[in-house]
This record gives sequence, C-alpha cells and structure tokens, in this order.
Amino acid sequence: MHKAFISIGSNLGDKKGYCQRALEWLGLLPNTVVKRISSYYLTEPVEERGQPWFINLVAMLETKLDCQSLFEWLKRGERVLGRFSTWPKGPRIIDMDLLLYDDCVLNTRRLVVPHPQLHKRSFVLVPLAEVAKRQRHPLFNKTIGCLLEELKFKEWVIKIK
Repeated sequence: MHKAFISIGSNLGDKKGYCQRALEWLGLLPNTVVKRISSYYLTEPVEERGQPWFINLVAMLETKLDCQSLFEWLKRGERVLGRFSTWPKGPRIIDMDLLLYDDCVLNTRRLVVPHPQLHKRSFVLVPLAEVAKRQRHPLFNKTIGCLLEELKFKEWVIKIK
C-alpha cells in the first residue's frame, strides 16, 4: 500500500459540509482506506486576501492506486462536488490537493508531487503536522514538524474541531 496525504479546503457556501463531502468522496476510492483525518481549521486566505476565510484539513490515505490515478480521482471529485472556476487562487467550493505520495518526486505539466507550495503554507503544514509530524519531505529531507517550525510567515490557522 502507498501512503498519500491530501489537503482539503473550502471557502464558499457550507464550507465544513463541502469538506465532509470531500472526505466521503475519498472514502469511495477503490483499494483505499482513509487512515487519519486532522482537525478542521479556519484559515486566512493566502495571496488573494479579499475573499472569505477557508476551512482546511488533511487526510492520510493508504492506497493501491498509483499517484496519477489518485490525482485524477481528486480532480474528478472537485467537479462532482460542484467546483467551478473563478480565478487563480480565488474562492472555491472545494479544493483537494495531493501533498505527498510515499517518497515520490514527480514534476509533470498537470501534477507536481510533493506539492510545490506545501512547505510555505501554515494552512497545509499545521493539519499535516497533526497527522504526520514525523513524515519526511522527500526533497528537503526534513520532517513536516521541522518545516512548520522553520516557517517564517504564518497566516492565521485556528483549530475548530
């Protein structure tokens, strides 16, 4: 089984409800088990500040799916749950990002693993550290806990569940 970490977020409508539906979508994945789920966090928007705050969390999966198939399932789930395009970094009903997949390092036109912004974002590192503090980032060879400690700019991340 492969170990993968998925970031889930929403800042439109029933944010918590959309995040819960995304978790249900992950539960439908063939040959996959959701092993751990972080708390829910209310998080400040990054880059595009003039929009509603997000609810974010991270799920740890064990899966037999390959990295690309898992990514395609996430993007399909976003469409099924009603995601529509606004503008880059703009508001969204649901966002599911593949953060880490084993020790995989992949850089294609559609998919980059580990997620290229993972180490720069409190809204990702805080819930990721909750479920996998000792997990190593395959490019930096540092634990998630260490990356969080080293983070210079920390946007607001408030635990709500």
